[in-house]
Amino acid sequence: ADIAADRPRLLMSPRGRPLTQDQVAELAAGPGPLIVCGRFEGIDQRVIEARGLEEVSIGDYVLSGGEIAAMALIDACVRLLPGVMGKQASGTEESFSEGLLEYPQYTRPQEFEGRQIPEILISGDHAKVAAWRLAQSEALTAARRPDLWARKAGQKAAPRGTKNTTDG
Repeated sequence: ADIAADRPRLLMSPRGRPLTQDQVAELAAGPGPLIVCGRFEGIDQRVIEARGLEEVSIGDYVLSGGEIAAMALIDACVRLLPGVMGKQASGTEESFSEGLLEYPQYTRPQEFEGRQIPEILISGDHAKVAAWRLAQSEALTAARRPDLWARKAGQKAAPRGTKNTTDG
């Protein structure tokens, strides 16, 4: 019996499709992927084709092997499994969960080396805090990841009930 018959068969490769949070969520919800890692020059193309491997990339750079990329993929999936992170909602408002980078985080103390926590965050007004966080996420995404911002802007512009063709 083929133990990987119903599992995604992934090859960690810089020439693969970029890994996304949506794909991670899909993998975490499934039976778990079979992950193949090449070393130095990669895997023979005939093996890729014969085993139906889907090439997946974690970024536009080259590593010595796929093991570190596989660990990144595994960590991203495992943290979505129920009970892994403790508080169930702790993984829901993060970078990429809504197609945006995460807003800045502030913890205690209220002042750090003369820098204060933004007043809005200690106001107790949950609606204003949510609006501030969204605005921060949008500004960070537009400035640092124009590719994500363009995709998000395209989603907002798509009429309701239609598939956004920028989603792939």
